[in-house]
Amino acid sequence: MALDIHCIPYNVRLFSFSIIIIRHRFDMKHNIDEIDIQIINHLQKDGRAQRNKIAEIVQLSVPSVSERMRKLEEKGLISEYCAILNHKEFNYDITAFIFVEVDNSELYPNFVKNILIHPEVLECHSITGDGSHVLKVRSRNTETLEKFLSLIQSWNGVKKTRSNIVLSTFKETRRLTIEMTEE
Repeated sequence: MALDIHCIPYNVRLFSFSIIIIRHRFDMKHNIDEIDIQIINHLQKDGRAQRNKIAEIVQLSVPSVSERMRKLEEKGLISEYCAILNHKEFNYDITAFIFVEVDNSELYPNFVKNILIHPEVLECHSITGDGSHVLKVRSRNTETLEKFLSLIQSWNGVKKTRSNIVLSTFKETRRLTIEMTEE
């Protein structure tokens, strides 16, 4: 049985709340059931939902819901609860994707170490195709982006970079389709 579960942020004036689900395919080995799916579904809609509200929706006691949520967290199925900020309200007006080519794989750990200390990097992925890594970066303006690009290009092993600046965003989500499969 396939279930569609979407992360619809709880909109607040400057930010929205959501949870991050790190797995997209559930099966019997995770020992989850329809009630767990309902809990996850509700948390993806409202990451700040009170447990008594969730208990009411799934028709369980608050301690039962709390226990189920704890188990989902322990299994790593829910990785974190966080506020998703409206970056424009905080003057981070530039979103860019930077494709980086690192000379060889022996230099990847040092590259990743450098990336991890820079908060403007929201995502870093090892990729196939043109380049070895792609970064999603938020910057206040083109001047700060240019300075960050110069910094990246100065790192040992960085052969070249290619940047794409986002003009407008039509979809940006952490929504996942979750399937329940039987083994």
